[in-house]
Amino acid sequence: MASQDNTQIKGAHSKCRLAEIVQYKCDLDVGEQGEPQVHCWPVPRIFRICAGRPAVELTRFVHMDLNTGEVTLPPETSQQLPKGKPWRDVIRYREKVAEFTGEKL
Repeated sequence: MASQDNTQIKGAHSKCRLAEIVQYKCDLDVGEQGEPQVHCWPVPRIFRICAGRPAVELTRFVHMDLNTGEVTLPPETSQQLPKGKPWRDVIRYREKVAEFTGEKL
């Protein structure tokens, strides 16, 4: 029963979840004897995934406890979250695209 009440209170956000991927940043160093050494560091990235909408990266908005791995999204950031859009709707350098495709602006 309680979980149904929570779902109703959360509304549309109940269909969203947080997901994490870990990417690595690596640097190539030269050892004392000239041998190459690769040093890599994990870079966690946090995304909000909602049904029927593009994923939105939230990494810079979340608080992450490095000891426990717990991720929290502060309530005050809900007004600042970026809006996602499908890649097909992302148009960058529109004039250049129009130049190559012959599209009229």
